[in-house]
Amino acid sequence: MKKIIISAFLATSMMLANAQVNTPQPSPMGKISQEVGLTDINIEYSRPSAKGRTIFGDLVPFGEVWRFGANSSTKIEFSEPVTLNGSAIPAGKYALYAIPNANSWEIIVNKDLVNGIGAYDQTADQARITASPEKTERFVETFELGFNNLTANSGELQISWANTVVKVLIETNTQELVANQIEAFENPAPNYRPYYNAASYYYNSNLDMKKALSWVNKAVEIQADAFWVLHLKAKIELANGLKKDAIATALKSKALAEKAGNKDYVALNDKLIVKAKS
Repeated sequence: MKKIIISAFLATSMMLANAQVNTPQPSPMGKISQEVGLTDINIEYSRPSAKGRTIFGDLVPFGEVWRFGANSSTKIEFSEPVTLNGSAIPAGKYALYAIPNANSWEIIVNKDLVNGIGAYDQTADQARITASPEKTERFVETFELGFNNLTANSGELQISWANTVVKVLIETNTQELVANQIEAFENPAPNYRPYYNAASYYYNSNLDMKKALSWVNKAVEIQADAFWVLHLKAKIELANGLKKDAIATALKSKALAEKAGNKDYVALNDKLIVKAKS
């Protein structure tokens, strides 16, 4: 009986010794994902709070390597090659660091995902990017990474804490990716959608309008009775200075939209015709 009691006591003691109490982290983990053009960007980082402290130049000293948050280094991943403030970064996952200063920051993209700030290896740097800090009236209590000013080809990574914001321009190779997709669709069975999407992208991005017209013409060849495809063609014809062609195409699109009961495209075509005649 004594052996059983002793064994139970020892088992309970071991359970208590191995027990853990989970408490909130002072700098909780954050994750953010953003699509820029056709490129997926994912960030994992810790988010410390100011808590009444002076941040840059004090808690985060000027001129020293900072891990972009707290705990382990911040991680950023790109599904496609990008440029950051003009510096080329291959697709892949990286650690982010920074060297803040009063008037200029160095953003460090580092290939070593294992070591933290205590073992930062400068020889593993993929790139060092210069960025300018800005003072803001908005006070950001908790360190924040985010994306803004998104277009089909670019966006800004914004680093905000306290009254400081730093912006890094991210540019993607959307145009090349779209062109590669179109080339891949040249041989398979006809499908209007890739040509329509490519023409729409080129039109909305104000790229090569002659190429956009070539692609939308292919879409019309495959889907001749689609009023939305014809409307895009009319817009691209007008962008190429082909006013008479644009009016004729818009009239076809309008007739098909009326037949389908789509008042929105009827109105859009009417506006385009007025614009072409002006």
